[in-house]
Amino acid sequence: TDFIRSRRQAGVRRTRDRRRRQAGCMAKREKNREASSLPQQVERAIRAADDKQAADLIVLDLRTAAGFTDFFVIASGGNARHVQAIADGVIEALAAAGAQPAHIEGYERSAWVLLDYFDFIVHVFAPETRLFYGLERLWGSAEHVDISALAQPPQRLAPQRLRG
Repeated sequence: TDFIRSRRQAGVRRTRDRRRRQAGCMAKREKNREASSLPQQVERAIRAADDKQAADLIVLDLRTAAGFTDFFVIASGGNARHVQAIADGVIEALAAAGAQPAHIEGYERSAWVLLDYFDFIVHVFAPETRLFYGLERLWGSAEHVDISALAQPPQRLAPQRLRG
């Protein structure tokens, strides 16, 4: 504080702009991108997850936020079987188009299934796991893609309390 006080007394001008800044790198953007700009494989994955009654289906555009993939497709299933069914539906729909996942993670445990297709990653969560990891919050700088033309209106799955 002595340094700042001495600089102010010496008449040194502030170099910093006084404009309001965004509240950190995790702050949400208000930008939404239209679904028409999505690659065909991402659209297929969205439709396949929607056909399997996936809840809370969203797409994050990471092209400006990350360097390892372009899109996240995030969905929730009601229980372990539902999570596996959604993942199977996405795998089958994309296999019909000639695409195979480079990596599949978490299929046996079914709390969080990750399907890596290089250009996009499909995450299928159990509700409690999705709430715990909060990818939407972690990637808050990513743009949310409007998929209302591709999928039914989102239905919400509330995490169930564990009995103990």
